[in-house]
Amino acid sequence: MPFYQQQGEVPNKRHIQFRDNNESLYYEELISRKGFSSLYSNAYHINPPTAVNKVGKYQKIKKDPLDSTHRHYHIKSFDLKSSGDAINARLSLFYNDDVELSIAKIDKSMNALYRNGHNDEIIFIQSGSGRFYSNFGNMDLIKGDYIVIPRGVIWKMEVDEKMNQFIIETNGPVETPTNYRNSHGQLLEHSPYSERDIRTPQLDKPINDSPCAIKTKLNGRYQDYEYVYHPFDIIGWDGCYYPWILNIKDFMPITGKIHQPPPVHQTFQAPGLVVCSFVPRIFDYHPEAIPAPYAHSNIDSDEVLFYSAGEFMSRNNIEEGSITFHPSGLPHGPHPGKIEESIGKDKTNELAVMVDTFKPLSISSLAKEADDEEYPMSWKI
Repeated sequence: MPFYQQQGEVPNKRHIQFRDNNESLYYEELISRKGFSSLYSNAYHINPPTAVNKVGKYQKIKKDPLDSTHRHYHIKSFDLKSSGDAINARLSLFYNDDVELSIAKIDKSMNALYRNGHNDEIIFIQSGSGRFYSNFGNMDLIKGDYIVIPRGVIWKMEVDEKMNQFIIETNGPVETPTNYRNSHGQLLEHSPYSERDIRTPQLDKPINDSPCAIKTKLNGRYQDYEYVYHPFDIIGWDGCYYPWILNIKDFMPITGKIHQPPPVHQTFQAPGLVVCSFVPRIFDYHPEAIPAPYAHSNIDSDEVLFYSAGEFMSRNNIEEGSITFHPSGLPHGPHPGKIEESIGKDKTNELAVMVDTFKPLSISSLAKEADDEEYPMSWKI
């Protein structure tokens, strides 16, 4: 995020001597994007962050694509078996070169720390609660939270109440939408959320334990690193690079006299994709408005919708955790009767997360276990 934060103790200048009460030097670490040309933060460690005890063997992450036909899909994702912590409970369902989409049912807290070396992550908390710990500080997690975790952040998650999650891993940086930012990066007055809605980490007391293991994801594999010192030995940091949280209930929908297209629901962007939030909102107020969306052919994008809660005015037989996949080239729209049914209604209470990608998605073979095979025919009258 392009707004400045400061936590703990930092010197009055970057790259100068900074010592404790015993005159021991603190170790500065620059955490930056695009080399030295984009967002960055400076962190100050009690110990050198570079000291490694042991490098583990890598474990390849297997992906088994479904040999699928070109059709619409309805995946009842919560029918899939998943358990464990926030990493090993993940089930990958869709992926391409830009993004990977997973779900997870989490019933255990993480014992080890984790770092995604090549992907930013957006974790949507569908249900449950817990706490997020990172080298930048800690944040409480509640239902409806989007946790945005830039690549390289070291973190773990504790569970208070079992969590269901929808996870978006991107190969490029997750950002606020360009059309809702001014030239300085500040969210504009007409943006559906503002900086006031964003929760940032609160730095805790430094942890000066050793050694410490970090599970790292990179190049399609996991690899463990054992560091001499705990990476949470930070006494202060400042900058514009850190994890942050936006709750979907703080997304203020843009409405209009006639039906508004999906870009008004955009919440995040990353190279090759956009993420949108469909939230409870007032319907269109033109006297002849049709609140239900019109039929649409995704010529240049694949559409994935994760249904979170409420009644979905354009769909039949949708439940919590349902995921619809409408691939490019095939028209989709409201189910039969839903257009007429929507006329005259003044609001909707639906809650959903949409990911539109600009390259075709592959479907994991895991999805077959929860696939509603009759869904492509569900538009028949």
